[in-house]
Amino acid sequence: MAALDLARLIKAAADTVAAHAEELTALDQAIGDGDHGLNMKRGFEAVRADADAFSVKPLPEALKAIGTKLVMTVGGASGPLFGTLFMALGKEIPADPDRASLTAAFGKAIEAVAARGKSQVGQKTMLDVLQPVHDALAGGKTAAEIADIADAAAEATVPMKALRGRASFLGERSIGHMDAGARSTALLVRTVGQNIGAAA
Repeated sequence: MAALDLARLIKAAADTVAAHAEELTALDQAIGDGDHGLNMKRGFEAVRADADAFSVKPLPEALKAIGTKLVMTVGGASGPLFGTLFMALGKEIPADPDRASLTAAFGKAIEAVAARGKSQVGQKTMLDVLQPVHDALAGGKTAAEIADIADAAAEATVPMKALRGRASFLGERSIGHMDAGARSTALLVRTVGQNIGAAA
């Protein structure tokens, strides 16, 4: 990960979110507030605006700053959750991580997201993508394999009944729709994998 170009990665993530904003909004309109795509786009555009400033910081500090920016700009339920993911990752990760330390830090970040959202795997949330990604990372999978696992995990939220968030109010009617947060998480996982590749 020594060759990580954080500014390029931030810009790629913002591009990805922007390109899929309408899709994410449509998913969220089915079972949520209908603002996930727009909120995520706004947040990642704000991060993009500060990409050069973030990229000169040590990795832990950069991740914490990105997380703070997301909390301040994404809004809705997603801001605190995605912000917590980045802030906790920054708190736990060393400045020059290898796969083992990245995996450990990612595991702690997932625990922080679960605590913040008072949720767990199987409740139709972004955790249903984050945990399989962590397991794939721990299992030595390649970046491309991890991205495919993330996509499959997001798809696997379709038959789930939502037990957390706005979608949980729909009960059985939440079944048959992909969770927007799971989809956006999978999109970001693929973007990260494409930009850091084997270095992860």
